[in-house]
Amino acid sequence: MDNLAKASQKRKTYNYEKITKREDFKGLMNAKKRFLVPTVIFFLVFYFSLPILTSFTTILETPAIGSITWTWVYAFAQFIMTWTLCMMYVRKATKFDEMADDIIENHDK
Repeated sequence: MDNLAKASQKRKTYNYEKITKREDFKGLMNAKKRFLVPTVIFFLVFYFSLPILTSFTTILETPAIGSITWTWVYAFAQFIMTWTLCMMYVRKATKFDEMADDIIENHDK
């Protein structure tokens, strides 16, 4: 218990209002938006295209490889898309975390 009390006393306080007004913080938020907005839009369009195409068209019912239709190929592609986007996000998030750490370290300067 003693260690927890000491750890909480060592915490540094930050002026978050001042940090959010800095240009480097605004740059971080813009970088995140430039990555996340197109990625989320792409994901949603790609994801919801499968049920829409299978419900309202017959375009995916044609055979792709033997008796496997394009529906199955598209569905499998969604798994690949999800894994790819997750890997991309993890890499980008690491850079965003580094930028955030730099901003917090230099917030008094």
